Amino acid sequence: MQNKLKNFFKNKTILVTGGTGSFGKKFIETVLNNFQIKKIIVFSRDELKQSQMAIDFTAHKNKLRFFIGDIRDLNRIKLAMKDVDIVIHAAALKQVPTAEYNPFEVIKTNIIGTQNVIDAIIDSKVERAIALSTDKAAAPINLYGSSKLASDKIFIASNNY
Repeated sequence: MQNKLKNFFKNKTILVTGGTGSFGKKFIETVLNNFQIKKIIVFSRDELKQSQMAIDFTAHKNKLRFFIGDIRDLNRIKLAMKDVDIVIHAAALKQVPTAEYNPFEVIKTNIIGTQNVIDAIIDSKVERAIALSTDKAAAPINLYGSSKLASDKIFIASNNY
């Protein structure tokens, strides 16, 4: 399995949406320390976390690129995906209380933003894409879980294209 992963990432350009989040940061660290990639693009709207990551990963500065953007902005995500081989889609609004208080913001990010990511993946002819889900999408009882279920369904259906 380890060899398959090494080959999967070898000389690839990877884009991580939500790259400054807890998953994104750990994933990027793991990839930088264990695989021979071409480069990894951190796509997020948090410039403070991006600048901190640049400091934290100074040893990998030649393979790390930062792209300020929001998955709600289709043109920006398309621009970020130029010449990308693999997309890891981790961007989402994830806090249940925030989602309940700001329902349409969650819909714009988790559902419409995911559709934007898919459209950019298809237009950019990305080789592989992986989307993160959550256990809360399995039997949703709140907006966050419901939005992630919809996001999952959209991502799965995009395999038809």
